[in-house]
Amino acid sequence: MRYGVGLHRIIRFGAPLWRSKILPDCGCSQSLHCTKVVMADDKRPQFGNRTLKDADDVFKHNAWDNVEWDEEQQEEAQRKIDENASVKAEPDKVQQLVESPNVFWDAFYDQHDNKFFKDRNWLFTEFPELGEKNNSEDSAPQKSGAPYPGRDALRRVWEVGCGVGNTIFPLLETNADRRLFVYGSDFSESAVRIVRQAPQFDPDRCHAFVMDVTDEAASVPFPEASLDIIVLIFVLSALHPSHHESVARRLARYLRPGGTILLRDYGRYDMAQLRFKPGRCLQDNLYARGDGTLVYFFTQEELRGLFLGAGLEEVQNHVDRRLQVNRGRQLKMYRVWNQCKYRKPADTS
Repeated sequence: MRYGVGLHRIIRFGAPLWRSKILPDCGCSQSLHCTKVVMADDKRPQFGNRTLKDADDVFKHNAWDNVEWDEEQQEEAQRKIDENASVKAEPDKVQQLVESPNVFWDAFYDQHDNKFFKDRNWLFTEFPELGEKNNSEDSAPQKSGAPYPGRDALRRVWEVGCGVGNTIFPLLETNADRRLFVYGSDFSESAVRIVRQAPQFDPDRCHAFVMDVTDEAASVPFPEASLDIIVLIFVLSALHPSHHESVARRLARYLRPGGTILLRDYGRYDMAQLRFKPGRCLQDNLYARGDGTLVYFFTQEELRGLFLGAGLEEVQNHVDRRLQVNRGRQLKMYRVWNQCKYRKPADTS
């Protein structure tokens, strides 16, 4: 059922809002933040469990799944994108943003430390694979060659773009299996430093390192075909689109046969895209936030092409269209995220 309701509303950061909090990973600039009302006992259900069947019920819950847009709303979203893309960023500015993304992320983490993003405990609902224990020896490579961190583990997870550990630490806490080893990389030295200095950091169970995933020559502390899971949470969108294909191919090489990439990222027409002002657009669907970090908004087909092209099998490719509401202020906020799982074929011969 379709609902032709308003696109979104934005509230300035710092404005009073009844029982609200900043949305994690909302992609907002430093001056504007998306908000959502959260009740004290509000627990995030797995996507798809709550469907809006009657438009009059929209403010009865905090969020609705599978909210389809009518033609008028789709056209209005495209109009907003055309409007904010009508004035592109200056070429010199574009070059600076694209060539030195680590500079802007270092500045971001130097300013916010570990206080900006919330721990991503919701990951275990959307990706239950992260909480599974490994009960077989299949994923352990032969113990030959040079030693490396996590070589003796039976289950290895690599988070690309780990930030300050908002996935790593909940994962280690939730899955206490000592046979699990977690790697975290980020091209921000400041972020990796914060991870290593955190009291939860355990070098016997995790390893954090600085790496620009777009750099084909960058080294990693593990061999190819050694990882069970690679986690990409709002990471590909932070890279220039010219790097997407090569990054997908490289990540696929590090998966063992049967290993899986878990991805969640921004979708086309997400509220964050619609609210950009003219002059922030670098090229189609690629923008610079106020702090200089980049964000790209994907279609379902783009992500499918990237990972199938890297030789992986599609397990899930879903557009998460959510209507989040502020019942106190009667606001509607439309989010569009892509959620994907791609697996390396078990038989690669």
